[in-house]
Amino acid sequence: MTGAQAVIASLEAEGVDVLFGYPGGAVIRIYDALYDSQMIEHVLTRHEQAAVHAADGYARATGNVGVVLVTSGPGATNAVTGIATAYMDSVPLVVITGQVPRAVIGTDAFQESDIVGITMPVVKHSYLLQSVDDLAVTFREAFHIAKTGRPGPVLIDIPSDIAMEEVVFEYPDDVNIPSYRPTYRGNAKQVRAAAERIAQAKRPVFYVGGGAIWSEASDEVARLAGMLRVPVVTTLMSKGILPADDPLNLGMVGMHGSKYANLTLNHCDLIIAAGARFSDRVTGNLSRFAPDAELIHIDIDPAEIGKIREPRIPVVGDLKTVFASLIEAFAKSGKTPDTAAWLAQVDAWRTRYPLYDRRIGENGDQIVPEVALQQLSAMLDHDRTIVVTEVGQHQMWAAQFIDSGRPRSFLSSGGAGTMGFGFPAAIGAQVACPDKTVVCIAGDGSFQMNSQEMATAAIGGIPVKVLIMDNRALGMVRQWQKLFYHRRYSFTELADNPDFVKLAAAYGWQAERVTDPDEVAAAYERMLAAEGPYLLDLCIPRDQSVFPMVAPGKGLGEVTGAIDTEAGPMRTGPQDTPEVSGAGGDER
Repeated sequence: MTGAQAVIASLEAEGVDVLFGYPGGAVIRIYDALYDSQMIEHVLTRHEQAAVHAADGYARATGNVGVVLVTSGPGATNAVTGIATAYMDSVPLVVITGQVPRAVIGTDAFQESDIVGITMPVVKHSYLLQSVDDLAVTFREAFHIAKTGRPGPVLIDIPSDIAMEEVVFEYPDDVNIPSYRPTYRGNAKQVRAAAERIAQAKRPVFYVGGGAIWSEASDEVARLAGMLRVPVVTTLMSKGILPADDPLNLGMVGMHGSKYANLTLNHCDLIIAAGARFSDRVTGNLSRFAPDAELIHIDIDPAEIGKIREPRIPVVGDLKTVFASLIEAFAKSGKTPDTAAWLAQVDAWRTRYPLYDRRIGENGDQIVPEVALQQLSAMLDHDRTIVVTEVGQHQMWAAQFIDSGRPRSFLSSGGAGTMGFGFPAAIGAQVACPDKTVVCIAGDGSFQMNSQEMATAAIGGIPVKVLIMDNRALGMVRQWQKLFYHRRYSFTELADNPDFVKLAAAYGWQAERVTDPDEVAAAYERMLAAEGPYLLDLCIPRDQSVFPMVAPGKGLGEVTGAIDTEAGPMRTGPQDTPEVSGAGGDER
């Protein structure tokens, strides 16, 4: 068979059922071979960036490798933002790019770009194929690398002349990469030491990141936290790792996390970091972060351990496996920490500092974003719904107020914070999970980054729902200008937005706009009941800010805009919190 046919045969051998992409001259032979595939569904996006985001959404929703095929030059460079987004959030992708013929590489040939060099900082690994004889082995290795260890994107660059050469196709059963041997089982001595230290803690907390999702460790996290009676704070990437109503689940921590989650992490005496990387959006000012806490850090990527904060006990290994070993260790020893007083303190904070209280009466007869998303959350069947977000204020409100009771049901760009990610990722998630309802929560700014993908959904019969939290502004940047730049709103107001309802109609979507808070629930019902794609333009106040907030340069204890029920309720500025018994002083 030809090299092009071998590419398709390799994808079929890997069990690939969906391929996202956009054709071009350098991959025309591969697309010609794809025409004959009876196994692979191709989703034609309207932009290469959107193809990668869609494959990313597919991967996050399923845990499988997302696969992309784009052409050389601008097709490949258009894909870079999607690759970087996946890399920052450890999403397994195989991105296949076309390349100019081998004989003219390096001559500035038509539509040539050094995509291997360009993407080197944002891929887990990359290949520039030099021989058709290496094709099958390369694909086998690429999929193995993408989905094992710490997942990530792998790029395969294929010169167009290789696609036309003949090869005897034989797909390898095994992979042999001596330099790549991820550690899955944690060192037994370190695991025992971790168990002993946890048993001695007075104020322990699990800090769980996205690695728990990719490790499929939800059951182990729930079991270990419940066994030890230790509270759990999560990152944006690990939302859904525990049921929303689990009393030990304190939800998101960090810049826009709840004040009670931030206080818990900042006043603990032991952090058990699990698949988390201590992002600056979590820690705030690192010098003020959890000053009295020792650290146990569990991660499959040894490069993350000690990168930001030195642990007392490092454990390199797969989270699911390490947590299973900890559960076994505690079951044998029978020793667990006494956390009764600590949990009472945490519950007191949670009661005093809720994320929202309707009694504060903000915005009068306008749609309040927090209330609107609470309404949506109450109407969703969370066992059969995937919520995907764009990036901005709406993303943080969704993280705060959309309940998520299982892994892979809340998808968002965390590390890169990529505007334009959410809508195509929602399309990918819907393709992956056709029996589920997929709702994309977007801002009017971020939705316009890839609004052309409305054509992809309409033509493909992909019934994704889009809720635009429309404040006619780049809301998060405008909020920073409001709070930190003396209300100098430099180019963040989007007064000339298109009519999104008419735009949707042009693409064949159903759509409506809502301005009255009394009409929101009925509009949600129509959106969720619609058989095809649906856009709901929800008009919200431009001046609404996301609170609580830890301002740049501040510590987790310096929270602005948290609601204090003992004060009215009312939103408060940065303030000290009364001393916690045994916590070594207040938050300053």
